[in-house]
Amino acid sequence: MDIGVIIFPTDQAIQPMDLARECEARGFESLWFPEHSHIPTSRETPWGGYEHLGPLPEEYWRTHDQFVALTAAAAVTSKLRVGTGITLVAQRDPIWLAKEVASLDVISNGRLEFGIGYGWNVEEMRNHRLDFKQRREILREHILLMKELWTRDEAEFHGKHVHFEKSWAWPKPLQKPHPKVIMGGALGPKTAAHVAEFCDGWMPLGGLYDFEGGLKQLHAACAKIGRNPDEIELGMFFAGPPEADAVQKLRGTQVKRAILPLPPAGRDTVLPVLDAYAKLI
Repeated sequence: MDIGVIIFPTDQAIQPMDLARECEARGFESLWFPEHSHIPTSRETPWGGYEHLGPLPEEYWRTHDQFVALTAAAAVTSKLRVGTGITLVAQRDPIWLAKEVASLDVISNGRLEFGIGYGWNVEEMRNHRLDFKQRREILREHILLMKELWTRDEAEFHGKHVHFEKSWAWPKPLQKPHPKVIMGGALGPKTAAHVAEFCDGWMPLGGLYDFEGGLKQLHAACAKIGRNPDEIELGMFFAGPPEADAVQKLRGTQVKRAILPLPPAGRDTVLPVLDAYAKLI
């Protein structure tokens, strides 16, 4: 099982290039960055959609652009995989996003993991002219269009929300047919159906979502369309610093990657945490 780390890359935290070097030096498999374009101050939507989580931490509105930060991390490393944890696909223009993903995959020499999610902040999406209730189907069509752009010399796509005329677009991703598309979040019937249809992996938040229940949903969705569920790679994000035995329990399971959280802070705070995690490797 591989061990990676995730951090909110902000203007107040250890910077992406510095952190990437330190991660690679310690043998971590991957480094992941989340994203939010902004957080409206009205705070209509509770953190993650859950009232019990309390006030939203400041790092949510201080993040660097995800792809700029990951490109910086990739530029100063040679083995470390870089991942989006996650990209808010429905909020983004899929044509530009397809090019960003492909460009980073080429620049990193095929080291990109493309984590995706629907998002939870209603007012953030509203500012992007996105109907919160339509976000799941919009994400689906965006990913299907992006796959066309990544794999075809002349790409074309027509859906309910997206219409794209036959076009040329390069670069194509170095990884074939494209970087792994990995869904984050809990699995209900609709999300499980999407994972079965167009994803290569599933990475929920450990301790927050029902992992075993999600697996049952995923197997049912795969059976419905005749897909082998073993084709879908399983990983797990940890919402908080895990006890060592929590990570050890994943060994021998189907989970192939554990992603551990780093505090969005400076070197003096982050590096001791990184050293403690490195012992798990």
